[in-house]
Amino acid sequence: MLRKHPTRSARPTEFIEPPSEAQVVIAAAAVTLLVMALGALSESPVWLLGLLVFLPGAASALCTVRQTKFVVAWTMFVVVLTMLLRHGEGRPWLDRMLMILLTLMLGAASVYACHRRIDRERKMLRLRSTATAMQRHILRPLPMHTQDVLVDGVYEPVQEDRLVGGDIYDVVDSPWGTRLLIGDVQGKGLPAVGAAFAVVGAFRAMAHREPTLTALADALDASVVRHNSYAARTGDDERFVTALIINVDSNAEVQAVDCGHILPQVLHDGTVSTPDLTSGVPLGLAELATEPVTVDRFAFPPGATLLLTTDGLTETRADDGEFYPLTESLAQRLALSADELPRALYDDSRTFAGEGQQHDDVAVLSVRRPPNR
Repeated sequence: MLRKHPTRSARPTEFIEPPSEAQVVIAAAAVTLLVMALGALSESPVWLLGLLVFLPGAASALCTVRQTKFVVAWTMFVVVLTMLLRHGEGRPWLDRMLMILLTLMLGAASVYACHRRIDRERKMLRLRSTATAMQRHILRPLPMHTQDVLVDGVYEPVQEDRLVGGDIYDVVDSPWGTRLLIGDVQGKGLPAVGAAFAVVGAFRAMAHREPTLTALADALDASVVRHNSYAARTGDDERFVTALIINVDSNAEVQAVDCGHILPQVLHDGTVSTPDLTSGVPLGLAELATEPVTVDRFAFPPGATLLLTTDGLTETRADDGEFYPLTESLAQRLALSADELPRALYDDSRTFAGEGQQHDDVAVLSVRRPPNR
């Protein structure tokens, strides 16, 4: 299944869970007792100020409206009770009334602030829910199963508040077999997501219509060119997209078009091999190519696993600048199942780079061919 890294699972960003009713009551009572004890030791009425400032303000930032109202009522009760108990100390009535009035005003302001905060959070949650739904339509959740293969993997955008970055993938069960796409959009940010959406949308539409991979690659290139034309009119940067397009059918060999992307790895019978593919130009740069699109073939026997990655994995660096040794790492994990392998490689690359050192989107897909095919 599509897995999210544990330390980055707040995509889209989730709001802080409010405390329980019991926690609010215990916290209010504990703070009140503490402040009263400090006030008794200091023999100064100024200790009330700390109670006034802390409790309602903290509640408005962390609690629900109902809980904030309780804290305000509790604070008012403590202040009024304290003023009555100090009746014989010669304090002017004006001081007592001002203290009660200030407490009431602070309480009202805290409840209002809590209302505003929760209303803003609800609006943001609706916006993020909409954005999440839109992004999930760009990249379909894994695993994906067709009559030819089972595809699983890990996808990790570098930006914390997004489900989709510049890396792309898709799987289409076409009349000519299962067609796989993995790609990497140049750059990061929203413009990269726009180019990613253009390529994925074109792939889903044309993979069912184009009988050859060359025609499909041309259609994807045209989609990037159209996106760049629109980007130029709006002042955005133009993009290119490295991509690998693979067609898996009933034959033991599969077809592949490499548009400047990371080469795949084939795992079979305890060995790892890298197919020799003709590297073409990235999508969006076809007019610069001196040779036509080339379709290569390589062996992908039943029971084998095809590993597809983006450079977010292969260009992961350690503190000393060394690149992540993907081939060696694969050789040590041949016993893992196809659904376990992508997560194991991703976690190992994060350990290799050091905590918090992800600088690019990462996509790792495992394509498993059933043994009976």
